[in-house]
Amino acid sequence: MRTGRGGRSKARSLILFIGVSVLSGALAAGLVIPFAGFAGRGSEQVVTTVESLPQEFKSEPLAVRSRILAADGTLVATLYEQNRVPVRLSAISPIMRKAIVAIEDSRFYEHGALDLKGTLRAMVRNESGGAVQQGGSSITQQYVKMSLVEKAKTAAERAKATEVSYKRKLTELRYAIGVESELSKDEILERYLNLANFGDGTYGVQTAAQHYFRTTADKLTLAQAALLAGLVKNPSGYDPTNDLARAKARRDLVIKRMLELGVITVGQANHALRTPVIDLAKVEPVPNGCANSRYPFYCDYVVSKLLANPALGATVKDRDHYLKTGGLLIRTSIDPKIQAAAQASIDKHSKPKDSAVAAITIVEPGTGLVKAMVQSKPYGNGRNHTNYNFNVEKSYAGGWGGFQNGSTMKAFTIAAALSKGIPMDYRINSPQQIDLRNKKFRTCSGWTRDPTYQPKNSTHSGNLTMVEAARFSTNTYFLQLSQRTGLCPIAKIAAKLGMYNGQTGEPLDQVASMTLGVGYVTPLMLSNAYATFAARGKYCKPLVVTSVRDEAGRPIPGPGIDCRLAIPRQVADGVNRVLSQVMMPGGTGGRLRFGIRDMAGKTGTIQQNLAVWFSGYTPNLAAAAVVADASLPYKNLMGQTLNGDRIHDPTGSGTAGPLWQTAMQGALRGLPVERFVAPPKKMIGDPNPKPAAPGKKP
Repeated sequence: MRTGRGGRSKARSLILFIGVSVLSGALAAGLVIPFAGFAGRGSEQVVTTVESLPQEFKSEPLAVRSRILAADGTLVATLYEQNRVPVRLSAISPIMRKAIVAIEDSRFYEHGALDLKGTLRAMVRNESGGAVQQGGSSITQQYVKMSLVEKAKTAAERAKATEVSYKRKLTELRYAIGVESELSKDEILERYLNLANFGDGTYGVQTAAQHYFRTTADKLTLAQAALLAGLVKNPSGYDPTNDLARAKARRDLVIKRMLELGVITVGQANHALRTPVIDLAKVEPVPNGCANSRYPFYCDYVVSKLLANPALGATVKDRDHYLKTGGLLIRTSIDPKIQAAAQASIDKHSKPKDSAVAAITIVEPGTGLVKAMVQSKPYGNGRNHTNYNFNVEKSYAGGWGGFQNGSTMKAFTIAAALSKGIPMDYRINSPQQIDLRNKKFRTCSGWTRDPTYQPKNSTHSGNLTMVEAARFSTNTYFLQLSQRTGLCPIAKIAAKLGMYNGQTGEPLDQVASMTLGVGYVTPLMLSNAYATFAARGKYCKPLVVTSVRDEAGRPIPGPGIDCRLAIPRQVADGVNRVLSQVMMPGGTGGRLRFGIRDMAGKTGTIQQNLAVWFSGYTPNLAAAAVVADASLPYKNLMGQTLNGDRIHDPTGSGTAGPLWQTAMQGALRGLPVERFVAPPKKMIGDPNPKPAAPGKKP
């Protein structure tokens, strides 16, 4: 029997398929499907096909957007594959429910899995032929089809879910029977309205209401509901942000259909028809991803940490998918007030068009919470923009990997010396230049030497104590001190405080010049290490993600505050005493001191002026600021621009110091004044020490 184009062929097809449906048991469950094209097939073959199809339908969890929040609950970023916020049916306005039913399936509450009348009308409208007939799908059928497309993970699976075939259509219908047997009509409608695509990147009625009208699903008006209901059939074609006229025509069609069905009155219809479709100026975009965040570099770092958490999935790909579809609520450490203070400092002391770059990270001692992370180059691919994060290690997304840290490394030499019982009053004759050619320095694995090393001071020389040498940042003092302590204790303390090469991930090199800065370290790494001194020796791993909860509000395991006593408290107290003298008049950081707070810090300048640092802290906060060249190969800062002006004399105190000072002034505002604990007297030594013989070991 061949399928023709006349009504008689359609009638024969109808009779044949009703018989098949009865034989398969489908009709009793409410299933009648488009049948054109089934003529010419044996009824036994069709029955066999129907009975072999699955009936149990398992829907995938809806892809729901995740949110990253700051410490105060404000939004940092939204991450999603589909911008969706599911809501219960009770949170969707009755007029929205009526609108979608009116235009998509007016007899939804009266029929089973398929509307026989609607299908027959669709059949009459469509010509018979070899292709699967379209139209007349019930809301349940549409829900099944959308769900199958949603479940498809690959292009091949999506093609199968949308292929033009009788088997696909039969499968959808068979599934629809299962859905109708398991769920109530209201439950199906709720899932449908949360799953549907409403155009312009919005999924689900709640997000659509927020996006187009800046309202919620429970407050939608008739005109608004009609627009959204009309979008489902063709989300792109009826998108008001693409074609306002076409969107209006579709909306008005929905309103008239509702009037025709008696759902609304003539007065309501006329008022809705006169209502402007949408105010395009008020369409609320929902930015996706870190590139659209207020804090893009920090956000990228947060995402990198999340992707490293195995609790979010077995692989990085799985974690990324869950992160964008799981409806997670991610709380972070960033403090918008402190971040704003750091940003204000960057804005005051640098410009995006500068050839030099500037970066600051602020950490809370005793917790490791990263409170701020800023830099001078804005995020992006445009001119004077960058995707590199100059605050973090290379192992993280976009991480630059750090810069050589110069004399900020002396803090770890001070800690090593105090740990070995060398007091602060210990004097070493520190000439302007010292000959260290072939002088041996003990390492953790033996000895090292440099056959050409003849370092100089750039500041004060003389027979100095540890405190004096720290105030003046005297290189020849600390090189000799490191020779006495050995490089291994310095390296071990630095490692315990989270210091390593930010570009390679390897330990810092134990070489003769170690105390003057080796390897590449980041502002995050250095500020957190100095925070350990502020916390009296308690080292905490840097922490940006403070909690993660799934869509149901259940906590997801992840790294929390992780602290340990890395150096003895009295040693940390001693370091604080020595470095606090750097902030006193005459010290390299003396001009950066402000207020009545206890402060400690250290400048850092590396050879050839490739980078300059100031890292300092109070008991409340620790921060590291760097100004550096970020080109490859690295270039001297001399002659480069910072804040629009040429740099003539790059120094830690004069170039990086003001960035630190301005940031910390703002960040500390409103925080309590706390004090450092005094170290034991034997560590301080004699207030009026006698000079020690040059080269004599303590």
